[in-house]
Amino acid sequence: MNPPSEDAWIDAHHRLRSQWNNLSQPPIEISISRVNQFDAARLDVEMSAMLKEQLVKVFSLMKPGFLFQYEPELDAFLEFLIWRFSIWVDKPTPGNALMNLRYRDESAVISWGKEVRTGLEGPGLSASQKLWYCFTTVGGQYLWTRLQSFSAFRRWGDSEQRPLARRVWAVMQRIEGFYKAAAFCNLLIFLYTGRYRSIIERVLKARLVYGSPNMNRAVSFEYMNRQLVWNEFSEMLLLLLPLLNSSSMRKFLLPFSKDKSNGSLKDETVCPICHANPTIPFVALPCRHRYCYYCLRTRCVATSSYRCARCNEAVTAIQRYGSSDSKTSNPGYRKGNM
Repeated sequence: MNPPSEDAWIDAHHRLRSQWNNLSQPPIEISISRVNQFDAARLDVEMSAMLKEQLVKVFSLMKPGFLFQYEPELDAFLEFLIWRFSIWVDKPTPGNALMNLRYRDESAVISWGKEVRTGLEGPGLSASQKLWYCFTTVGGQYLWTRLQSFSAFRRWGDSEQRPLARRVWAVMQRIEGFYKAAAFCNLLIFLYTGRYRSIIERVLKARLVYGSPNMNRAVSFEYMNRQLVWNEFSEMLLLLLPLLNSSSMRKFLLPFSKDKSNGSLKDETVCPICHANPTIPFVALPCRHRYCYYCLRTRCVATSSYRCARCNEAVTAIQRYGSSDSKTSNPGYRKGNM
């Protein structure tokens, strides 16, 4: 066996170094916040709703219900505008921009090789991915909404319809159920892996990654907490207000009011209950405010301690207007004579 030459180790070094440089090492995985991805989708929905509200104001002077029949077209037009000026020109959507996210073509990351080192680099979406994204999110949603409204208007699901219409309705229901089940499975996978928040992104291999490694979360938690408090408070009021009796609350707060002479400023010749001229005028004692007999009598029978609607004083007896003081009636003892 011949001994190696003196330059053999140099040749081996160059050969092994070239092989090392040709090796494509996998990129360093970086976990993308799932909350940021969900918040980005929510912010995109809110942005679309704001644009829709401003666009509806343009047609506010037209006849009512004009935009209702064209609402799917309006939603599709706004979604197309957002796609045209964000994804199509390689820019993030408004929600993704606020959350420091962008789309990356995950299928082309392997071909980039060593240029993808931190999990943040990588090429954007290709032209075909952008077009398919527009077709599925904008066009697909619009066509499905129109098909559902048309089938509901034609009542395809009724038993009196033709067999073909009922068959198409059943197929639509199965497709919708299958899509919801697939979306639920995709959600579970997303919560586990943190990739592809929707089925469309998973099929197109369009993954959300951070646009800049130095940008923090762009949502103020102080504003979010304040908004949550006000939302919960408004929902509590909407739940409690229908349960409150407005007239009882007004009578309860009347003694604490600064302007207790408000009842005296009104026309005392009319009944404060029915707001008409008393047919059989009676007065409440001891305040001597004038009422209709039936209005005052029914209130006294319904409430054991009825208070005057003008001065909030307890009514102890009733008396016919213009009669002597001796001809009084105690409403508490004559309820059975009504």
